[in-house]
Amino acid sequence: MTDSTPDESTIKTDIVIVGAGPAGCVLSYLLARSGVETVLLERQRSLEREFRGFLFQPLVLRVFDQMGVLDRVLTLEHTKVHDIAVDVYDRSYPIMSLKAAPGPYNYALLMEQPPLLQALIDEVSQFNSFTYYNGMTASDLLREENQVVGVEATDREHDESIKIHSRLVVGADGRYSTVRNAAGIDPGLFESTLELLWFKLPATAIDDPVLAKVGSAGALLSFGLGRDEAQLGWPIEKGSYPQVRDQGIERLHEQLVAIDPSLATVLPEHLTDFQQCSLLHIEPGISDEWRRDGLLLVGDAAHVASPVGGQGNGMAIQDAVIAHSVIMTALNQTTGSLPAETLRKYESIRRPAVEKVVQFQRRAERPFSTFVKYGDVVPDGAKRPLLRSLFWLISRTPLPKRARDTFMWGPAPVSVDTSYLMEVPRED
Repeated sequence: MTDSTPDESTIKTDIVIVGAGPAGCVLSYLLARSGVETVLLERQRSLEREFRGFLFQPLVLRVFDQMGVLDRVLTLEHTKVHDIAVDVYDRSYPIMSLKAAPGPYNYALLMEQPPLLQALIDEVSQFNSFTYYNGMTASDLLREENQVVGVEATDREHDESIKIHSRLVVGADGRYSTVRNAAGIDPGLFESTLELLWFKLPATAIDDPVLAKVGSAGALLSFGLGRDEAQLGWPIEKGSYPQVRDQGIERLHEQLVAIDPSLATVLPEHLTDFQQCSLLHIEPGISDEWRRDGLLLVGDAAHVASPVGGQGNGMAIQDAVIAHSVIMTALNQTTGSLPAETLRKYESIRRPAVEKVVQFQRRAERPFSTFVKYGDVVPDGAKRPLLRSLFWLISRTPLPKRARDTFMWGPAPVSVDTSYLMEVPRED
């Protein structure tokens, strides 16, 4: 069932998942389809809000196929990505092609998250073991004898306090996780010197589904989101956004056009105010703890990736796949609140994989940060040939198979344990 209203101030369930993002929705689907009583809480009434991740690698397509939802996902507005390139001062350099990968998952998807998440919630709502509460804000953890035994939440529409008792609380509520904070777990943030200024333009404003353009005013990232819209991101030095705003929207237009001259006629009409922009604080990190008795963290609540390589969605969904298998085993081995020890396998599989991705991203981010911070100091006459030579060399050096495979499948590829999944109910 979906969009439920609690009948009582106390609810009992097997698993309560806080946060209807990619990790929370995928894990809810897998658990509920495995016959586990699952409650999903989402603090917002609507999923129509600003999400930060748009890219879904081939590994996600395979997971969706194993879940039996890929056909539904492909009916949503999306753009398929087969090649990734960098445009340096109007010269294009191919970086990665996904076409050589074995089919049928030899492409990535670009799409908005809200319709995808709603589709997953619709699919799992076929199972009586699933309940979805939107407009429900988790505020604290319920504890008994040093074990987490549920969450305290507020039904925002009715201003009612609800206690949800469970065998396991899963924090899937993002980088600013209330669940993680309530548990007193350090998010383990790393220092970053970049922020990303996001804005949308018509899809016709960009040439390719995924493209990075480099010019005199830095770099510009673009992602096609289907037939109508494209998402663009301009990396800026951390803390510099107030100065960007003070200089005015026309100055922003000038800087963006210096990177991509084709935007000269688009920006005045479609980016007219800073209210149309949002600022992404790049704060990667890996939480000190991912599990306690009765508690598990997944997705951004456990680890936050930087935008480099668009790994965030894939990492979160891989967490959900492994968590599903580990939770199913733990539920069958114990009674009551799930001990942290029964969840150890989840962390032993996922933490090393996440650390590899985050370490790679941080290495890749360092020279890019230097370019953003000091690029204005170097004259264009010197930057242009240097950067063109660099990307010419990169484009003619076969991308190491390990790097390509990590982008496509993650450091440790995962598969859904379909042995637990029930048949999907047939429509009458």
